[in-house]
Amino acid sequence: MKQIFQDIRTGQTMVQEVPVPIPGPGMVLVRTAASLVSAGTERMVVEFAGKSLLGKARSRPDLVRQTIRKAQREGLLNTIEAVQNRLSEAMALGYSSAGEIAAVGEGVHEYRAGDRVACAGGGYAVHAEYAVVPVNLLAPLPENVSYETGAFATLGAIALQGFRLAQPQIGDRVAVIGLGLLGLLEVQIAAAAGCAVFGVDLNPARVELAKQLGIEAVLAGAAEQAGAAFSQGTGFDSVLICADTSSNDPVTLAGVLARDRARIVAVGAVGFSLPRKVYYEKELTFLVSRSYGPGRYDTVYEEGGVDYPIGYVRWTEGRNLAAVMEMVSKGTLNVEPLITHRFSVEQGKQAYDLIKGETEEPYLGVLFSYPLDKPVVQDRRFALHSKPAATEHVRLGAIGAGNFATAVLFPVLAKTNDVSLEGLATASGLKSVTAGKRFGFRYACTDMQQLLADEQVNTLAVLTRHGLHASQVVRGLQASKHVYCEKPLALNVAELDEIWQALEGSHRLLMVGFNRRFAPLAQKMKVFLEPVHEPLVLHYRVNAGSLPLSHWTFDPEQGGGRIIGEGCHFVDFLTWLTGALPVQVQSFAAPDNNRYREDNVVLMIQFTDGSIGSVSYLANGDKSVPKERVEVFGGGRIAVLDDYRSLQLAANGRTQTHRSRLRQDKGFSAEWMSFVSRIKAGGPPPIPYEHIDAVHRAVFAAVESLRSGQAVEIHSRAMD
Repeated sequence: MKQIFQDIRTGQTMVQEVPVPIPGPGMVLVRTAASLVSAGTERMVVEFAGKSLLGKARSRPDLVRQTIRKAQREGLLNTIEAVQNRLSEAMALGYSSAGEIAAVGEGVHEYRAGDRVACAGGGYAVHAEYAVVPVNLLAPLPENVSYETGAFATLGAIALQGFRLAQPQIGDRVAVIGLGLLGLLEVQIAAAAGCAVFGVDLNPARVELAKQLGIEAVLAGAAEQAGAAFSQGTGFDSVLICADTSSNDPVTLAGVLARDRARIVAVGAVGFSLPRKVYYEKELTFLVSRSYGPGRYDTVYEEGGVDYPIGYVRWTEGRNLAAVMEMVSKGTLNVEPLITHRFSVEQGKQAYDLIKGETEEPYLGVLFSYPLDKPVVQDRRFALHSKPAATEHVRLGAIGAGNFATAVLFPVLAKTNDVSLEGLATASGLKSVTAGKRFGFRYACTDMQQLLADEQVNTLAVLTRHGLHASQVVRGLQASKHVYCEKPLALNVAELDEIWQALEGSHRLLMVGFNRRFAPLAQKMKVFLEPVHEPLVLHYRVNAGSLPLSHWTFDPEQGGGRIIGEGCHFVDFLTWLTGALPVQVQSFAAPDNNRYREDNVVLMIQFTDGSIGSVSYLANGDKSVPKERVEVFGGGRIAVLDDYRSLQLAANGRTQTHRSRLRQDKGFSAEWMSFVSRIKAGGPPPIPYEHIDAVHRAVFAAVESLRSGQAVEIHSRAMD
């Protein structure tokens, strides 16, 4: 299928042939018929991409500050590579479309194949021939509404949400500043609600179009005087700002037009410096409208499919979408006069040249059309390189291409001897193709079954969200593949046991991404501690930083929480240093206070050899301090590893310091070299299975201890 995307590095808008995506649970696959360009939002994206590196830095000083802090913590080379990775990502464009459902995912009962729908959501309702969209970001398309008209649903919902925030009454006087696409939808919504509507814009053509729609409208220079006459000198009950400008002029004008104690709602992206005098004297209420309505940016609602009860939240973003479509169906909202340009999906570049102003041609509603009469694509594998499959190497198929994969792991794999990158499977066809091309994979696909069925692929890398790890590892082992799984291997004991059962008799290797034990400075630390023949006392402090409570990591089914999701790294490191298994853990946590979610914790761990370890995993710190610090005491020796950048070794009254100045090395390369060598030459797994098992059971027990307030014993599985 074809999809339009933005290359952030080059600034080019491109059309790419990519595999058709597969709908996951709670999602549907939509065959797109039409999609609408949101000129304001999407122009901002393409204009940013078109800037030079210096221009990008000037426009986002916040990101520059983050980059400087990262360089100070992790080293210059790591930071340069991270920046290059971000700039190399392809950005899918579009968030408002309509089409026909081609397939439904697991658990979807509201829709079925063949249904006509309007679609919303950045990253979902994209400019592509097919799109995967969650059910709460869909609305049925009435039979008398065309696909082109349905593509306006998202923009209409944004306008409708702004109007609802103003809380107008029938007969209220409403002023709309900015008569672009959003503003011309806004004036029609206000008129349909029984309000007296007054429009303002800088563009004479748009003022004239508003008049053709039956709205009184004037140029901005005449707004104050004409507005006073329109409102009979009392001012407007509500002012909706739909302009797209960094200027504060619309906010200033809104204050002038408003009556005493009126409500002003910023629907578009404008400057927010409020002139105190007029806003104070009139005691005005200023609100910022958040996109399409309640549910926006709530992953539980948007991705999880959990709707808000209608008795408590009458108008969600999904219900706003449906309301807009009902208005169109009844003829109270007319979008046809707003359409100025139609392009085929193949003409993506021409369309964005238009909205960037390169053609100097006026525009308003810009639509992409897609052929519905083309045969449905069945083959989801897309060839990227013509190189033959390797025969003697580790032939790798990877599932997932998130930030960790593209920023850390794939660059390592591309440089690792005896690894041939064969297939890359991701939920997004665009991601699989662009990342696959960049790192040299032989083909891209959206279905991991393609990798499992490929006899040329002998090794699988599982790089997806945590909740998918166990099932994908089991499928990989059952397909007779060696499996590397980024941590954690499983989210509970039942999943872990299922993996071990699949591994038994498979004659395949299983590797978990506990990379830190392979780091060069960690290896020096281990050698330094080898002469110690008594239990160690170890402390691992992690300045992890906070995450939004809506982050998928906290979802019990997708992420499992931070103790399981990331804490396993640090328990593994202590297990490796002691050479002993954890046998008991007790957890303590600071109060969450609605700011955290079990991520300010201290784990106290006892090991079989008598060693005592503690892991302080903290989300309440500051990022200016390095993330990780390990201190180990025993046998008259002290070792201090600071963020894998420096290592202090003290014994016999002398201290040695080892440093890694330009690059933080957490062992990813050495980890894969070890895994590859064992696949080729045989021998025991790079990480003993009893370590992998005990570490996972330890973090499961740590969560149990946190909930129960008691120490929990760890019963590891006996390994052959």
